[in-house]
Amino acid sequence: MSERENAVALVYAERLLAQLGQQASSPLALAETHPALRWSRSGLMALTGEPDTPTMFPAPLAACADAALAALASLAPAGALDGIDAAQLLAERAAIAGHVRAGAISPGGACRLLQAADGWIALNLARDDDWELLPAWLEAEVSADWDSVASAVKAREVAPLIEQGHLLGLALANVNPSPACGRGAGEGMDPRGRAMHGAIAEERGSVNDGWMTIAQLYRNPLSPPLSRKRERGAKEAPRVLDLSSLWAGPLCGHLLHKLGADVVKLESTQRPDGARNGPLDFFNLLNAGKRSVALDLRSEEGRAQLRALIAAADIVIEASRPRALRQMGFDAEALAREHGLTWISLSGHGRGEPQEQWIAYGDDAAVAAGLTAILHRATGQQLIVGDAIADPLTGLHAALAAWSGWLQGGGRLVSLALREVVQHCLEFDLPNDAALRERQRAWTALADRDGGARAPVARKASGTAPALGAHTDEVLAEWTHPC
Repeated sequence: MSERENAVALVYAERLLAQLGQQASSPLALAETHPALRWSRSGLMALTGEPDTPTMFPAPLAACADAALAALASLAPAGALDGIDAAQLLAERAAIAGHVRAGAISPGGACRLLQAADGWIALNLARDDDWELLPAWLEAEVSADWDSVASAVKAREVAPLIEQGHLLGLALANVNPSPACGRGAGEGMDPRGRAMHGAIAEERGSVNDGWMTIAQLYRNPLSPPLSRKRERGAKEAPRVLDLSSLWAGPLCGHLLHKLGADVVKLESTQRPDGARNGPLDFFNLLNAGKRSVALDLRSEEGRAQLRALIAAADIVIEASRPRALRQMGFDAEALAREHGLTWISLSGHGRGEPQEQWIAYGDDAAVAAGLTAILHRATGQQLIVGDAIADPLTGLHAALAAWSGWLQGGGRLVSLALREVVQHCLEFDLPNDAALRERQRAWTALADRDGGARAPVARKASGTAPALGAHTDEVLAEWTHPC
């Protein structure tokens, strides 16, 4: 085991902080553990591979998760994140749901790798309605079963499948993404990161560091707007309005709650968070301790109430398509500028046309980032990596960006795409193909000597998540009608 490999998490954490213009207020709490052992001990190795063969991933994804959490902890109240193992956090949904590895099928079962006429794609049919889109996508009648879909896909080329799928609103990805689809962490980057991102923002209006884009929404970064952090006193924790659902956004809110934030989970009365229909223990894990508000967002009154809550928040977390928000009368950039917010915008593929219209979930976004392609280069196999791994990786990075933005006074929109976060982690320490295959062999041997793949484990929820809308009147009165 080399000292360089053991220190990879520390280097990544330092880079994240530099990119955010931050310095750790406490030492980075990172043990020098080899990234192969973080992978095998986390439960991720047990979730990757064919049913009879747990598989090592030859890039330090688990170590990057450790680094993101350590960077957050270094800016946070002492001890706030004690007891959280970031690498194990990536596999805890599978631990709760009983998911297991299944080769080219995601542990959750909704995403599959399918061979096309000239390559491979990942198709994620996470919603029942997705099956109804298949005849239009494939331009043929197909039975509602995976064998029929696989047969139809095999006769078609990748590019039109991807293009038509995006237009129809399907979550899918090319297994071999173009290098032009996103900038890697090491391409054109100052080795010190973006410590002077404020000056860059003043000049260009935004900063893109591979895993996030910060839009500074005030002209002089040295004189930010007066956020509620300053109005209510520097010692008071932020108010967080979480408009997101499923995993990445709720995990971000969960970690901010651990730091002492007042987190309000806002849901539509017509379309509550779909995770409420999943494993209850997982929903409780991510949402216990938050307050729940439910509004009728189809009504003028509901939208006015949402606008008032946004105005009272310090941090907003959302994962809606920008066009959908604008159609409801909400301009994220304008709201962040007007109210001095840190607005965390989560998406599958990033803001801007056409990608902001594309649907993505954790498994297919990870494929789009290149995880399956890298593992194929190392092993010759087509495999799904982990369990929707793009979701928790993005949630960890989003929490760091949100807390950092609040500490720096707000007035910014931070865009994080599932694909780009995973790609940033992947490309942080990625060797050439020959070295990749050797690393795969050496890391697998190291994990085997350590006892092999460990089963995923999950934390215990701190309590029960509130019922839908349990705190609506309370929060509206407190946030929008202060004494």
